[in-house]
Amino acid sequence: MSAKLRRQSIIKRILNERIISNQEQLLKLLHSEGLKVTQATLSRDFADLGVIRTFMDVGVRYILSSDDFGKHISKLIGLEILSVSNNENMILIRTLAGRAQGVAHYIDRLNREEILGTIGGDDTVLIIPDKVKSIQAILDMIDEIISNKPD
Repeated sequence: MSAKLRRQSIIKRILNERIISNQEQLLKLLHSEGLKVTQATLSRDFADLGVIRTFMDVGVRYILSSDDFGKHISKLIGLEILSVSNNENMILIRTLAGRAQGVAHYIDRLNREEILGTIGGDDTVLIIPDKVKSIQAILDMIDEIISNKPD
């Protein structure tokens, strides 16, 4: 097993067994397992593994994005979106303070061909469509996310 696969396997195990609320906490646990990992490497591993930061009953937590978690996350993302607007070229989403990057990451992970990319600030997400004609399909997708809010 390559060093990367071994490291990512350990990351998955830790995230499934423990509540990890920040990257520093995970870095310490990895170091205690004999792995010297930088924050940049950990961020790349998170992207590879689909690790996302979410708010749960126990507070902030890093989780592996899976179908079950994806449905749960979709509901949470819908709660974090406050408003959606657009012009002829782009879509702007206003979120709760501090949640724009999480919303942008979630939208990126949907891998929709209509979306070239997102930019997440503190409370604003900019979505860049692949073409103007795709704006309505993206707005419909966002509306679907918003409508999946828990009752």
